[in-house]
Amino acid sequence: MAQYKCFKCEKPISNKVLDKRFVCPHCGSKIFYKPRGHIVKLKAV
Repeated sequence: MAQYKCFKCEKPISNKVLDKRFVCPHCGSKIFYKPRGHIVKLKAV
C-alpha cells in the first residue's frame, strides 16, 4: 500500500482517500508525492 504526502500541508494521505477523490482532505490541494526513504551512496573500490 503506497503512502502519499500532500505537497502543500505535508500531511500523509492513504490510498483509500485517493481512490474516492484526488484532493487532500486537510487543505484541498491536488498535488501529491511519494516520500522516498534515505538514499545510501556507495563508493566504488
